[in-house]
Amino acid sequence: MTNETARTAVHAAYQEADATERGLSRGTALLFAVACGLSVANVYFAQPLLDAMANDLGITPGAIGIVVTLTQTGYALGLILIVPLGDLWDRRRLIVGQTVLSAIALVLVGTASGAVALLIGMILVGLMAVVVQVLVAFAATLATPAERGRAIGTVTSGVVSGILLARFVAGTLADIGGWRLVYLVSAALMLVMAALLARVLPRHRPGGGAEARTRSYSALLRSTATLFAAEPILRERAAFGLLIFASVNVFWNSIVLPLAAPPFALSHTSIGLLGIIGVAGALAARNSGRLADLGWGRRTTGLSLMLLLAAWLPIAFLATSLWFVVVGVIMIDLAVQAVHVTNQSLIIAARPEAASRLIGGYMVFYSIGSGLGAIGSTAVYAMAGWIGVCILGAGISSVALLFWVITVSRAPMPAAVCSEA
Repeated sequence: MTNETARTAVHAAYQEADATERGLSRGTALLFAVACGLSVANVYFAQPLLDAMANDLGITPGAIGIVVTLTQTGYALGLILIVPLGDLWDRRRLIVGQTVLSAIALVLVGTASGAVALLIGMILVGLMAVVVQVLVAFAATLATPAERGRAIGTVTSGVVSGILLARFVAGTLADIGGWRLVYLVSAALMLVMAALLARVLPRHRPGGGAEARTRSYSALLRSTATLFAAEPILRERAAFGLLIFASVNVFWNSIVLPLAAPPFALSHTSIGLLGIIGVAGALAARNSGRLADLGWGRRTTGLSLMLLLAAWLPIAFLATSLWFVVVGVIMIDLAVQAVHVTNQSLIIAARPEAASRLIGGYMVFYSIGSGLGAIGSTAVYAMAGWIGVCILGAGISSVALLFWVITVSRAPMPAAVCSEA
């Protein structure tokens, strides 16, 4: 090793140690949240644009739905294949690299001249969007143990806001300059974000000593499965994640059907305003991570699941007034965000050195739940209408609440994991 290389390594080590000692500043946490929001929005932009894409590229309406499927497939592959690298590589380089590659993928989509280029671009968009989970794990690692839950809550609020605002933003930009403008604007924003992240983020060598840093990629992937076997809190919280995201996607995937039909006959932009309303609930839940820091994770989970179940009552009164749905949207997004933040806070507290693998493994169940909820909601709506959808959503929420009751009845988790009585 040359003197220059040695000095660089020492400087990086001091930079990392200093960043860890300081914790995660509020400004950096906000930057993480914005980066997460922009990144995850790329996955959801296509949903209100499918008709325009099909008309422009000559794709049949029956086949254009594969755009969403391939984007989610790319996202799922990224959770399995890319997110664990945060425990092996310098997270700063991984995050900046993914953000730049996201911009390239978005340009490919925005300039696609045919179906093949579009579909390849959408797979890559989904694959690179998992930078969100690397950012969440990095934020949790940079934060001190006492503030870890609050940091995760702040960063995750950006994720939920990005998901909820994506459809509205996409519809608005498409009305201004067509569907391609949505992806080209996002590509430009991702490049700006890459520059900011490269400037702000500290270098980060993976924890766990030399053995962890020399672990092979295949061994890293195998260790993710090992974590599920070794950590009961990961299995428990993955089950909660699957159920809550199945429930919330029952709502969001089917609400467009009754609102777009008479007597409401709302435009896609108007329906997208519900997402903005949902952000209020999501942001209100960002402090749930602080409650997990204080050892109230189980209580927060139980109360949030009760709220999730109760939300389906006003939602069921859609035919009476849209204001009932507005109340239900705030309740459902507040509840889901609170459980989601609590889940991540507790699983990372169990094994901070494996934060990326824990988040990646947990989010696989998030994706499974989202997919099942989306498929189930449209099928039930076709058979039983909006009331059937509400019964399905309430049923899933009831299962989640029952599962929480079962977990509470068990012996309490070790204090080192959640510090709960």
